[in-house]
Amino acid sequence: MRAVRCVDGRAKVVDLAAPAGEGVRIKTASAGVCGSDLHMLDLGMLGPYTIGHEFAGWLEDGRPVAVEPLHGCGDCDLCRTGDYNRCPANLADIAGISRDGGMADEVLMWPEAVVPLPTGVDVRDACLVEPIAIAVHGFRMIGLRGGMRVAVIGGGTIGQTALAVARLTGCETAVSARHDAQKEAAARLGAAPLTDEPYDVVVDAAGTSSALADAAARCRPGGTMLLLGTYWAGMELPAMDVCVKEIRIVPSMTYGRSGPGRDVDTAAGVLAQLPELPAAIITHRFPLDAAPEAFATAADRAAGAIKVVLEP
Repeated sequence: MRAVRCVDGRAKVVDLAAPAGEGVRIKTASAGVCGSDLHMLDLGMLGPYTIGHEFAGWLEDGRPVAVEPLHGCGDCDLCRTGDYNRCPANLADIAGISRDGGMADEVLMWPEAVVPLPTGVDVRDACLVEPIAIAVHGFRMIGLRGGMRVAVIGGGTIGQTALAVARLTGCETAVSARHDAQKEAAARLGAAPLTDEPYDVVVDAAGTSSALADAAARCRPGGTMLLLGTYWAGMELPAMDVCVKEIRIVPSMTYGRSGPGRDVDTAAGVLAQLPELPAAIITHRFPLDAAPEAFATAADRAAGAIKVVLEP
């Protein structure tokens, strides 16, 4: 079968034997290129595994599903309370990073990874469930409620999904985006104009020190900054604004469970409620054999890429 792996620091399609062993077999329908994939390629962090932690496909019985690419040990206090994203064992078992992921014709996953799709969700769009879950988890952590004013710094996939989830919650939401395609997508998803009036919640979806400073400046006194971005280059804290305004800073990483409900299941429901979301943010689709071109396109935000998807 075909699979995308890191070869000499680049994404390359290689031929592998079909996966064998225990697990649920999933035939991949769609796999998104994440900004983290690009960073990990550049930093040499992707080992001898198939890339892809944003993916969806079909079970052997034909059912369409999305995939939750991480899980913890299942036995510790963190796992039992639903915070398996914080479990130390999780880092050694993330699909697409520390085990084979979804940029392949098929993949074996643990049964708990399966995310059933609501009626009407196209499996070709369901690779978006994973990034939507990141926004769902972050907003759950801060207790987002309707009527709040929200600003999102960053117009990439995470920024757009944060916009979508916040608006679905009933919040007026504005987006600060760098590129024209990002601005157009935000407008299609109903973003309000960005104003100088302070916001109750400001999301940093860019993961840079400059975005963090902008977020602190836009946050109202006593408001909340939600960190959904990943700070690959480190972080400089805008300490004066944070301290003078007594801003609450909430870091958020991936997703988990609250009671019986997983963030990924909520995210699948969000996708069902927002049929306009895939068309707004999936800007490019490539066959699996064109993976090198897909990765190059995903890295060129100025050329209009938001979410680039591979379809085996």
